[in-house]
Formats: sequence, C-alpha cells, structure tokens
Amino acid sequence: MEVFSYIITAVAAYLLGSIPTGYIVAKAKGVDIRSVGSGNIGATNVFRILGKKAGIFVLTVDALKGFLAVWLVAPMIARNLVASDSLGGTASMLAIVAGISAILGHNYTCWLKFKGGKGIATSAGVLLGLVPLPFVFALITWILLFFLSRYVSLASIGAAAILPITTWLVGHFGGRFSYQGRLEFIIVTLLMAALAIYKHRANIQRLLNGTENRVGKKKTETPK
Repeated sequence: MEVFSYIITAVAAYLLGSIPTGYIVAKAKGVDIRSVGSGNIGATNVFRILGKKAGIFVLTVDALKGFLAVWLVAPMIARNLVASDSLGGTASMLAIVAGISAILGHNYTCWLKFKGGKGIATSAGVLLGLVPLPFVFALITWILLFFLSRYVSLASIGAAAILPITTWLVGHFGGRFSYQGRLEFIIVTLLMAALAIYKHRANIQRLLNGTENRVGKKKTETPK
C-alpha cells in the first residue's frame, strides 16, 4: 500500500504542477507565450510580454502549485492510504515526492510536449512547504542579487545555489528547525538546486556573453 501511495502522490502532484499557467494566461490574451520574448512559459517572460498584473498572477499560481502539492496532495494521500503506525516518516517522504513531482510537472509539462518553465516559482512554493527557514534565506539572497544586478536569472541561480547550504546549516545548528537538516531534506534541496541551475544554462551562457536581459534596461535600437 505504501508503494501505491508514492505512485499516486507522484502522479497527482505532477499533474498539479503541469498546469501551464503562463501559457494559459497568455493564450487568453491571444498570445502564444512560447513564440515571444525568451519563449519560456514562466512568470518572468509573462511579466515582460503581458505586464505586471499577468506576471504576478502567473508567479503566484505557479508557486501555489508547489505549495499545495506539499501541503494538500501529500497529506491527503497519507491520511487515506498509509497505515497509522508508519504515518510519521512516510508522510515526510510523500511530501518530498510531491514537491519534486510538482516541479517536474511544471518544467516538463505533458500538455506542451514536455516543454515547460524553469521551475523557480513552483520550487519556491515547494520550499515554503518543506523547508521554510532555508527558503527565507534563499529568498533574501534572490532579492539582494536582483536589486544589485537587475538580472532575474542571476538572482535565481544564486538563490538555488545557497539553498542546500542553508538547509544543512539549519540542521547543523539544531534548534526549532533542526528536522530540516535531516539527510533527505539536504539531498532534495541539492537536487532542486541542481535542476534549477541546469534549466538556466542558456541564461548562464548569456550572462557570460554579456547579452542577458536586465530588468529595467531599455533596449537600444539597432542601427539601420
């Protein structure tokens, strides 16, 4: 029964994460978000193409997908399919499975030929549910890097990189949030960070080439 609960959790969370929010919002406005801007269906590209309101809406819903996978999907399945004597440890693992599945659903959505976003907003929702204190550190890192550089991609990469480190430190120093320092939480945040950085490989190349888009910078006209 426990194996079945993991499978159900993974499938349900994947389908939740696979909802292509950015694509749906843009399509409702007559725009195929995949063919404009960076071609990404995530909140950043929606923000650039459709404006602040649409971008904030997509960001919020994409983050909510990850949070609900951890706080709604996993507990619901745990309560109904897992024996009460093994609920504790299994519930935590189901939450991890749900979080990873939701991120994979967003990044590789079955509704768009397995081409999705970069998973930053959905990952943020997952992290808020799984490891709230390390998430706060990652969020602060994102904010600082963004305001210093005005590069969304650089801020996202930096936040991803610091995440497993802060998860380990929280567990290392113990205290109220010491449960988050368990090995499985360190491993899952390391995997999430690696996936986020991998999804930004094109951005990394543009950053190195000096051609990455910077928020607030007006594009210069091409000489005729």
